[in-house]
Amino acid sequence: MEPKRAVQISLRGVTKVFPGLGEHPDVQALGPIDADIQQGEFFTVVGPSGCGKSTFLDILAGLSRATSGTATFDGTPLMGVVPDGIGAVFQQDASFFWLNVWDNVAFGLRRRGMSAPEIERRVDHALSFIGLSDFAKAYPAQLSGGMRQRVCIARTLVLEPKVLLLDEPFGALDQQTRLLMGDELLRIWRETGATVVLITHALDEAAMLSDRVAVMSARPGVFIDIVKTDWPRTRDSTIVSDERFGAITARLWAKLRAESILSLGAALQTTGQAD
Repeated sequence: MEPKRAVQISLRGVTKVFPGLGEHPDVQALGPIDADIQQGEFFTVVGPSGCGKSTFLDILAGLSRATSGTATFDGTPLMGVVPDGIGAVFQQDASFFWLNVWDNVAFGLRRRGMSAPEIERRVDHALSFIGLSDFAKAYPAQLSGGMRQRVCIARTLVLEPKVLLLDEPFGALDQQTRLLMGDELLRIWRETGATVVLITHALDEAAMLSDRVAVMSARPGVFIDIVKTDWPRTRDSTIVSDERFGAITARLWAKLRAESILSLGAALQTTGQAD
C-alpha cells in the first residue's frame, strides 16, 4: 500500500462571487469547495462549460482571491498573489513569437534576476529534459502546436515549481498528439515529483492521467464526485486498453451528463433572454 502523503493544497468552504454590472445580479461562479490535494498527486477536475473550473485554478494559482472560505498552499493562505512554488500552463499558446525557444524558456528566470550561469544550466537541462535541445534556436512559428506547448511547459519547469497547474493545455491538439503529450506529462510528473492539478474537458484524458478525478457540477461549481483511479505511477497511454479505463470514463460521464444538460439549458435560457 502506498504511504499517505502530506496535504499540499487545502480548500475549505471556498467560494467565488463576481459582482454584477449595472442591473445584473452578482454571479456565484464557484463553491463552496472542500478539497485536499496531496503532495505529488496528479489531481484532475472535469465539469461542464461555465462551471467554474478555470476560476478554481485561478484561486490555486494566486491569480484570484476567494470570496469566502480558506485556501492554503503548504499551510500558507492563498491571498490573490502568485506564490513561489506554483507554476501554471494555460491552453493558449503563451510563447513569445519574437523570442527563440531558448530565450522563451529563460524569460522567467531573467525576470527573477538569476545569474547567467544558473539560467544557462536550468534552461539547457529543461530543453534536454523535454526533448527540445535541437530546437533551442528555433522560433515558435517554426514549431508544431505540440512543440509550442512543450516550450510553455519547459518555461514553467525551469522555475522548479512544487505544484504545476494546467488549464486545458492540450485542448487545441489532435487526439493522437494529446495522447503522446499525456505520456510526456506523466513522465514529467514522475521525474520532477511535482504535484499536478489539471483542468480538462476530455474524460479519457482525465481517466488516463489522474490519481483522482473531481467531477464538478453546473455553476456554481461544487465537487459532486471524486473518483480514485488506482493506476500505477508508471502508467502511460497504453492504459486506455485496460477494462477499468472504460469503467472510470463511464462513471465520470454518468455524473457529468446531467450537469452538462443543466449547464447547456442555462446557457440557452440566457441566450434567449438576450435575444
